[in-house]
Amino acid sequence: MFRELLPKEEYFSEGLYTFDIGQNDITAGFRVNITSQEVNAYLSHVLTQFSNVIRNVYEEGGRSFWIHNTGPLGCLPYVLDGYGYSMRSDQLDNSGCAKPLNKVAQDFNSKLKEAVVQLRKQMPEAAITYVDVYTVKYNLISNAQKYGFKDGLIACCGHGGKYNFNNGARCGATKEENGKKVVIAKACKDPWRGIIWDGIHYTDAANHWIFQQIANGSFSDPPLPLNMACHASIHH
Repeated sequence: MFRELLPKEEYFSEGLYTFDIGQNDITAGFRVNITSQEVNAYLSHVLTQFSNVIRNVYEEGGRSFWIHNTGPLGCLPYVLDGYGYSMRSDQLDNSGCAKPLNKVAQDFNSKLKEAVVQLRKQMPEAAITYVDVYTVKYNLISNAQKYGFKDGLIACCGHGGKYNFNNGARCGATKEENGKKVVIAKACKDPWRGIIWDGIHYTDAANHWIFQQIANGSFSDPPLPLNMACHASIHH
């Protein structure tokens, strides 16, 4: 029965394998208070493992890859809640994002792009598309109202603080009132205008907007639309 649920072997070479990497790897490092230098060393190890995963998929028959870089982590409420208050004003950019965290994200993306270049050499039959999601997300957050959204740094679902985010009372958190549980970390009334859902993840509306920007290939290397990402012959 279970064999019938597995895809046919030839499908492995026909599928598009999408990877979105970096956010948890970077922010986890800062959460345990290691230095930027230590984070960068750790991220080199992460990218080595990532390349191994891509090669393993290739060896199993995978040929088409759509690889997203990581977004502007210094703009996320759960990062700003931990670092923003202790930062000097000159460490926040004009959009209110934490420059040190965004710099680490940009450095990671540069290394990721280098890794993609090496993978193309090692996997000549593969079609690998590198997608610059960072630029798209930062543009959205920095120009939220221009695109019909509200403040890009405020979580839609949360409770308290400058960014509507409290790590001890995340989205959906409750408290006891008169013997009953009452939700204190509620969703905003207009989530279709929010960019960040719970301080960590993007809203459906924001993800839809981001997809519209990247699907046509405008932020891809090579600059191919998504529906052409499986055509390996075009990459060579």
